[in-house]
Amino acid sequence: MTALPERTVDSKFPAGDSDDSADREPVATNSEQKAIENKSLKASFLTSFFTSTLSIFERRSDSFSVEKKPTKSRSYGWTTAVRKVVTSGSMRRLQEHILGTSRFDNLSMTSQIWFLGKCYKLSLEESSQCSDPGNSYAAFLEDFSSRIWITYRKGFEPIVESKFTCDVNWGCMIRSSQMLVAQALILHHLGRSWRKPLQKPYELQYVEVLHLFGDSSTCAFSIHNLLQAGRGYGLAAGSWLGPYAICRTWETLARANKEQAEHDKCKESLPMVLYIVSGDEDGEQGGAPVVCIEVAARLCSDFSKGQLEWAPILLLVPLVLGLEKINPRYIPLLWETFTFPQSVGILGGKPGASTYIVGVQDDKALYLDPHEVQPAVDIRRDDSEADCTSYHCSTVRHLPFDMIDPSLAIGFYCRDKGDFEDFCSRASQLADSSNGAPLFTVVQNLQPAKPIPCHVGTDHNRGIHDTSVENFSDIGDQVHGDEWQIL
Repeated sequence: MTALPERTVDSKFPAGDSDDSADREPVATNSEQKAIENKSLKASFLTSFFTSTLSIFERRSDSFSVEKKPTKSRSYGWTTAVRKVVTSGSMRRLQEHILGTSRFDNLSMTSQIWFLGKCYKLSLEESSQCSDPGNSYAAFLEDFSSRIWITYRKGFEPIVESKFTCDVNWGCMIRSSQMLVAQALILHHLGRSWRKPLQKPYELQYVEVLHLFGDSSTCAFSIHNLLQAGRGYGLAAGSWLGPYAICRTWETLARANKEQAEHDKCKESLPMVLYIVSGDEDGEQGGAPVVCIEVAARLCSDFSKGQLEWAPILLLVPLVLGLEKINPRYIPLLWETFTFPQSVGILGGKPGASTYIVGVQDDKALYLDPHEVQPAVDIRRDDSEADCTSYHCSTVRHLPFDMIDPSLAIGFYCRDKGDFEDFCSRASQLADSSNGAPLFTVVQNLQPAKPIPCHVGTDHNRGIHDTSVENFSDIGDQVHGDEWQIL
């Protein structure tokens, strides 16, 4: 994967129990803000150097050494030494210092941030001086750094039928999807107001969630098990896939996990219904995405084997909102989904470089970036003293909304029936305000669909059919040329 062209906002907010006091700085004053602006000329001159240099060495994956051992020569030793220096934390801090990037860089101090269903009204003042500390910038940073951050890892057990012990350059979509599902699990078990404590011991429920995403075949939602579940959609170690395929992969893995839990008579790792929203029953014939209340009810009944009227639901909505670029008319609609209390973010990013988009401000999408290489760690489900710092990030990155790849997937978590009904109400209002081109619609019952011509099979790497728009002129006013979502 190539690195995203991005601005970073280093929050300097202590993540977890980090002891790096050098990274903890007070909130910037107006004079500091002015100083940052004065560095813009220097930043524009040096940005390309640091970005290209860092990306070159970050893309050098240690995983490929298992296939071809490096030659022990002076040139190799020199390259290794330079790579360590360039990718070190000290070099990154030097880059941020010279380029003037800080937690205020390009983030407005007057515009609100919508972050996974919660609104933050930023202020340059300290939380102690703010009339509503819960809405302050510091509160946003605490919330942001409490989300589960899952990145490239190196040094894990070899993936079955391959020699890969690292997922650098190909695992970013998998990692992004893990972050979204992890957020749904945190919402389910700990609630939206949960924040990672700064001191140990940690809640065992939080540690158990992290354990599920460990890099081992023994962890339910590991990259190893996702690769196994996604084989039918072209997922393989060393290859990349799109949002549609990863959504279907999670559906397969969730089904297998439920069957295993029933066989072993133990609790399920994913205690919720997974509903992949598509245009038809199996998503293979194309069509505008439709959330069907009747289908959701049936899935809940099947999940609980008829014992409960309703169950928690994780909805994943894979979409394609343009061809080479996202259609601008969809940007306000995507923006609005982050105001939903049920929001668990978006799988999206630049082509070939997936990220986990978690918030919005003005025309910017805020995201957690999986393109950071970290050593694999083993977190036992009962270890309340585990070192969890590598699963949290205090750097807020953002990119312009109009640079997002049009192939993406939106996630929503509904705790109960009332929460689902609230989601459906919000989604219907959003569709009504879309001028005839909604992201998706909500219906009570599925109507018999008209035959839809489809000329080319599914490309799972994009999650899209190559279907001629001209052939849909007889479907009605719901279809508007290139605004029609094709799955």
